[in-house]
Amino acid sequence: MNAMHTYGFLLLPSHNRLYAAGAADLARAELLVLSDAVLDGAVREVAAAELGGVPYVTFRAPELTAGQLRHVANLSSLYALFLIEGEPDAPALRPVPVERLDRFPSDLITIQKYPGKTNEDFTKLLLNVTAMACDAPQRLLSGGLRVLDPLCGRGTTLNQALMYGLDSAGVEQDARGVEAYENFLRHWLKAGRLKHRAESGQVRRDKRTLGRRLSVEIGENKELYKKGQSIGLTVVQADTVASDQFFRPGSFDLIVTDAPYGVRYGSRTRGEGGGLTRSPLPLLSEAVPVWARLLRTGGAIGISWNTYGATRAELAEVLADAGFEVRDTEPYRGFEHRVDQAITRDLIVARKTV
Repeated sequence: MNAMHTYGFLLLPSHNRLYAAGAADLARAELLVLSDAVLDGAVREVAAAELGGVPYVTFRAPELTAGQLRHVANLSSLYALFLIEGEPDAPALRPVPVERLDRFPSDLITIQKYPGKTNEDFTKLLLNVTAMACDAPQRLLSGGLRVLDPLCGRGTTLNQALMYGLDSAGVEQDARGVEAYENFLRHWLKAGRLKHRAESGQVRRDKRTLGRRLSVEIGENKELYKKGQSIGLTVVQADTVASDQFFRPGSFDLIVTDAPYGVRYGSRTRGEGGGLTRSPLPLLSEAVPVWARLLRTGGAIGISWNTYGATRAELAEVLADAGFEVRDTEPYRGFEHRVDQAITRDLIVARKTV
């Protein structure tokens, strides 16, 4: 049996500010999800600890391989990783080099500021734990997973997927939001002198305008772009329940989205006089079956939502009715946290089984 080692990692400063007292609990849940999916369940005894007056998250595991460290490196909360040696009352911290997936400068994630933006740390966490629930989580490291955000807003999820080198697509009904994201992305690509091709225009079918589409091909560097190895990103301005009019069935591996919280941006009820409701259920009940058709069997969906608007059981029922198997183990139930007085956020993850 392999000898057990003690590891500890510093939380990102932004993670601490975002989640306050709950930061360590969220880091623990994400690490345990990762352990079950790609580390053969090797992680044990995850705990919050204070070393030298600084808070850490510690855990026990056999010595992590280079491949396992590549997964650990992309935890949304991880700032620096250490191997903890010596006596408990006088520990010695040996830095462990980590290789993150990040393909582009961090301003791709952080530069956009606007009301209602989902925090980028949480977006990364949601993408990570959703990827761990699909039938091929190892493909996150190879760039082999294709991501859809069917309520993409101004592209926070798309930017994180791009940072990971994943092809991605988004659907957003608000024309101003899509325009703002297109302007940002074009400016960012030009400012960074990245090789790319961007096209936008109306999508028409049977003499009807279905929506507007932005298609971008981005090179991580000039050499890869010349070889035709680019990262694809598509945004469609349309109603999310019409998503299947723009993408082929089974063409995505992951669906990652932030449901309307019912505070600043509500979920709109369908039908005549559809107004705003605090609950995301009317929208999700109609949209999830459409999204499910776009996801391949074995793919995974991750949805975050405000628990004041719906219960976990209600969302689980919507997902089960659409052919999903909800992940309900203890780590997946460890993500609930308070955002502000009107929002307590949680996430639910499920795999498509049919």
